[in-house]
Amino acid sequence: MTETGSPSTPSLDRAALRELIAPARPAIAAACALQAIAAVAGVVPFVAVAELARALCQPEVDGERAWTVAIAGVVALLVRLVFLGLAGAVTHFADNDLQLDIRRRMAAHLGRVPLGWFTEHNSGAVKKALQDDVEALHHLVAHSYLELTAAIVVPVVSVAYLLTIDWRLTAVTLVPAVLGVGLYGSLMRGYGSQMAAYGAAIARVNNAAVEFVQGIAVVKTFGQSGRAHRRFLAEADGFVAFFWKWVSGLLVPSALAELILSPIVALLTVLAAGAVFVNQGWLAPLDVLPFALLGLGITAPFMALNYAQQDMSLAQQAAGRIWAVLAAPVLPIAGPGGPVPADDTVRFHGVRFAYDGTTEVLRGVDLVLAAGTVTAIVGPSGSGKSTLAKLVPRFWDPSAGSVSIGGVDLRDLPPAELYRRVGFVFQDVRLLRTSLRDNIRLGDPRASDAQVEAAARAAQIHERIVALPRGYDSVFGEDAILSGGEAQRVTIARALLVEPRIVVLDEATAFADPESEAAIQDALATLAAGRTLLVVAHRLHTIVGADQIVVVDDGVVVERGRHGELLAMNGRYRRLWDAAEAAADRTVDVEVNS
Repeated sequence: MTETGSPSTPSLDRAALRELIAPARPAIAAACALQAIAAVAGVVPFVAVAELARALCQPEVDGERAWTVAIAGVVALLVRLVFLGLAGAVTHFADNDLQLDIRRRMAAHLGRVPLGWFTEHNSGAVKKALQDDVEALHHLVAHSYLELTAAIVVPVVSVAYLLTIDWRLTAVTLVPAVLGVGLYGSLMRGYGSQMAAYGAAIARVNNAAVEFVQGIAVVKTFGQSGRAHRRFLAEADGFVAFFWKWVSGLLVPSALAELILSPIVALLTVLAAGAVFVNQGWLAPLDVLPFALLGLGITAPFMALNYAQQDMSLAQQAAGRIWAVLAAPVLPIAGPGGPVPADDTVRFHGVRFAYDGTTEVLRGVDLVLAAGTVTAIVGPSGSGKSTLAKLVPRFWDPSAGSVSIGGVDLRDLPPAELYRRVGFVFQDVRLLRTSLRDNIRLGDPRASDAQVEAAARAAQIHERIVALPRGYDSVFGEDAILSGGEAQRVTIARALLVEPRIVVLDEATAFADPESEAAIQDALATLAAGRTLLVVAHRLHTIVGADQIVVVDDGVVVERGRHGELLAMNGRYRRLWDAAEAAADRTVDVEVNS
């Protein structure tokens, strides 16, 4: 599985990589051609040295030939430097363009993904795909293809030249390269699956560590710290066992392969064989020099093949994760010029919904939120009330049925029109690592500073912001360290800036301290004034004055009415109310006795 939950296989990852780097292929091909010229030019100076030695050691020195060979070697060296620089520049520019293109594609795609998708997929997975995995393609595009080209061209050119001198010693010179490549080839079998297993093992250790650290307060409270610690240790031990089993089988063959491909072995092979050839009279002593010089260049590039394979494997896995994000299902987006809602009435008609497409969370909900009224949704945990609320800002589309505003299906409203009409404030506060001004201005990027400040005042957060070192320019997470309640008020200011006609609240004060709760309640009162309001309530005493209270249980609306009417029914709502009152009494008793 990829980190975004999509199934991944090596074949799918390879296909994803081919698709992702397709825009860069022309540039890569051009760069490889430049690299090939540089590689050929890089062999010429070694040939020149060998030929120069042979020319100078003749009984009668041919000065003109010696100078020609020397100049050719110098010119080839300059050509290599120029073409090597050009090849690197082309691939790096191609890599920059490719990364920009992929990130733009991902940003555009994520802009059409249901908002609810982001509640299932943590920001770390998206960040990894958008930043880390895109960067993981850099070495492959900017370096690996060039290194691979050189690893092929240099041995081919070197062997072609050596064959003109003596084919027998050329064959002997190739022996270390053939043996080394064969060993590396056997080592690389199953490398992709092993790397996938390695990544999964690392992920298990990370998950256990995060679970242990984030839940330390809970596990210590219930005396389970030893158990949580044991799980982390077990995952760590499992990773060590897996890694050692994998690596121990590679130590000897990989060391042997590197030794065989090392320059010293190549040189020893050439010198030993050359001595035999000279002793037998098969070759002149000077003819061994080209093999001693170029034999090293035959084996050394093959080391790059191993690293290129690793780069390719890592890039394929990264491409698989990127493709999983790009393959996330998107919501159909209506274009401009569609129908305009008649009013702010919200209607659920025959709404059914299942996150996994199978298990329904909502089952045939019919509900009307009259314009300008307050509707509260209550029910036990897991009843579907938050899911119902999140259909209004279109975090998801219903599996069946429809949600409409003023008689217009949400699917027929352009996003800009929908979010101009619908604002929402949920428990899960999300602020960007940018200035508080820009965080508030997310609601309306064109808003003036005066409008931003007015929204902050209405949200009861202006005084806190101006007390920060840089005021509204303070960056969240840097010099703007806010409590949960303060951050919540910033999100309320963001919603106020849009001036939505419909507001969805999912118990925005659930985790606020008493002081912040009072300020948040005042801000919410400003936000809700004169608007169609849908509240998901966990604290029943906060919604006794609602125009309509809807009780949801197991995805179905089981009761609806005002507070007094529902109490008189003596049904589900009455039991929820009595349970809440009893819990409040127990809390008071504890506070008094303590």
